[in-house]
Formats: sequence, structure tokens, C-alpha cells
Amino acid sequence: MPKSKILVVEDDRALSEVLIYNLEKAGFDVFKAMDGRDGLNQAQLRLPDLILLDVMLPVMDGMEVCRRLRAQPETATATIIMLTAKSEESDQLVGFSVGADDYVTKPFSVRVLLERIKALLRRKSRPIEEDADTVARLGIALDRRRYRVTVDAGLVDLTKTEFRLLDTLIRQPGRAFDRSELIDSALGEDTLVLERTIDVHIRALRKKIGEKSDAIETVRGVGYRFREE
Repeated sequence: MPKSKILVVEDDRALSEVLIYNLEKAGFDVFKAMDGRDGLNQAQLRLPDLILLDVMLPVMDGMEVCRRLRAQPETATATIIMLTAKSEESDQLVGFSVGADDYVTKPFSVRVLLERIKALLRRKSRPIEEDADTVARLGIALDRRRYRVTVDAGLVDLTKTEFRLLDTLIRQPGRAFDRSELIDSALGEDTLVLERTIDVHIRALRKKIGEKSDAIETVRGVGYRFREE
């Protein structure tokens, strides 16, 4: 079985070396970049399975790197963990809004980070067990096998989290999901994030599906649901 490829984009040389040493010891194929521009180039060249991306980088900051990675088809589905010294809620929400899968605040335990990496990669490779690969409601069609969403036959580019959110909602129209349920289904039960993170992803999802945005209804005091036909 080929090794999972991980790109470390971190300008702190000492931390970068510690991460690379531990990742290689854990059996990963590791590459590195010391600034945002090189990180973006390395991601396009290496097509890593997971990217550890520092926020405060020279040349191009991590938020912009993440945004550009998500905008390019070849890197759009890479798993991205953002590393930052900032712990404020607003910074985390910005990170998730540009497409990060997870957010780790420095200082952190390398051992715990390794477990989070393994969990995210397991989830990425886990086969879909549900029987129906496609579903279509209210002009929105979702195809799990092709990992594709169309709105009135027009292709819509969603992040992995947005796709999972829509997949959860559209398959049970009328059911109200609270935010913790949506975190579990879209990000995984072992992910620790703020419940407001889901609001950021829902806003982004509604924006992308445009005129069909009213298909995702807000249930005040609870969470969200997909509108019944």
C-alpha cells in the first residue's frame, strides 16, 4: 500500500523538523515548504493527501494558500489542517470559511496531532456504505460516486465539508438537524470544533447553490433542515 503524502508548510524551522521527523517515523511520505508561495507550488506538484498549513507565513499567508488550494480542482479535495498561534474564535471561523478541515492551536502535542491526522485520513479513505449513490430534490442533484453536485444541471464546486453537509440534509428532507449532529456527519465524531463553525459552512453552501439556497432552512434554536417538496 502506498504511503499517504503529507506536505508541511511551516516557516519555523525547528517545528518543521520536529513535525517531519515524527511524520516520517509514523510511516508517512513527507514534503516541506517554508513559505506560502512555495507551499502552494509544492501542493500543486506533489498532490499531497494532507497539508499541515501554518497561518502566519512569509510571502503568502496560510489563509490565502488555503483559499487558492480549494479553488483548484487538483488540490480541492486535499485534507488541510491549519496551524496557528491564534486561538480566538473569529480566527477559527475564518480558517474554516476558506476551506480548512481542522484547526490546531500552538503549542500542541505532536502525538495528539498525529492521531488527528490519522483520523482524518481514515475518514477520507472510508468507503461509502449507504446504498443510494445519487439523490435529487428541488433542482439539486448530488452524486456520491462522482463526488459531484449540480443545481438545475449546472455543476457546483463544493468543498468536502460542504458536500457532506448537503449530503446529510438532502437525504432526509424535513428533518431538523442540530449543529452537533451536522458536525458529526460533516466533520467527524472525533473532531473538536465550535458549533458556530457549521453556520459558516452553511452560509458558504447557500451562496454556492444560489437561487436554490432557500432549500436549506434555518430551524431557529436548533439548526438546519432541507425543505420538503
